[in-house]
Amino acid sequence: MPAAHDGLLFGIYPGGVLGDDTGNLISGPPDDPALISTALDRLQGHPGRPFLVRAYTAFDDTTRLGEPHETATPADAAQYAAQGRQLDLVAQYQSTAGDVDGYCAFLRELVEQYGPFSSTLQVTEEPNITSNRTLDGYYPALHEAIVRGVSAAKARARELGYGHLRVGFNTTPLFGPATTFVTDLTKRGGDAFISELDYVGLDFFPDVVHPVAASDLAQAVRGLLRHHRDAILTPAGLTHLPLHITEHGWPTGPERHPSRQADVVETVVQAIADQSKSLRLTGYTHFALRDADSNQSGLFHQFGLTTDDYTPKPAFETMRRLVERFSV
Repeated sequence: MPAAHDGLLFGIYPGGVLGDDTGNLISGPPDDPALISTALDRLQGHPGRPFLVRAYTAFDDTTRLGEPHETATPADAAQYAAQGRQLDLVAQYQSTAGDVDGYCAFLRELVEQYGPFSSTLQVTEEPNITSNRTLDGYYPALHEAIVRGVSAAKARARELGYGHLRVGFNTTPLFGPATTFVTDLTKRGGDAFISELDYVGLDFFPDVVHPVAASDLAQAVRGLLRHHRDAILTPAGLTHLPLHITEHGWPTGPERHPSRQADVVETVVQAIADQSKSLRLTGYTHFALRDADSNQSGLFHQFGLTTDDYTPKPAFETMRRLVERFSV
């Protein structure tokens, strides 16, 4: 992971499947690999520039160990690890039986399969969320899965000589009683767990569910990021770790104009860049490249920088310029 003052490591989720707030998955037209690759090339700017392609896979009680594990979305994500791009692989834990042993074996196999062309391996997805079955906090033995999973993945990466592979976990913003979530993890795992972590991720979507005035957005983002560093990571003994924005986006739709999406992306990335050194912010991954279904007007259908046929919205060009300006 690059040093904070050296720029941001950018990335994007290019798939067409998205989970909503009710635990359902939303999808529309199938992904078009050729058009995805073209869009990724344009955002990356030039071959060899560091750029992450976010992809999701999951372990559940039906997962067969000892054979290759396909990415759930986008399908065959390895094909996009080209032109110097690498995967940001999310390994979800969704075992209703609390099969932590199986999950650890799954992570070791992911390292073997995807390690050569992955930059980051995220152990679980938004594990602090307990009410949504598409997110990992819904499942039993979650804390154990994170602590043991990080160690299992790091150990296998060392065995295979994949020193480049960074392993971490993420959360959404944490307030009130939830502020202890990360501290609870580090207390459970102790110094051994802390020493294995390479980064912590944060998924956040300001002005999506809870409106924020355009004039207040930059300050709200700066305050949230400062809160996460000072009130969440520092008490947990993770002051030293980089913080990567692992998901951020803003959907278009009725009363959500594409020009506003472009403004939000620029405001948020600029706020991240402004605090990158003081808060050790090292990366920004956008969610998502394309809409799940541009014909649907629901809040979760149009998060893309493009429509579902890959027609760019204004925010696509904004993102491209931000990568050019702030990338490592």
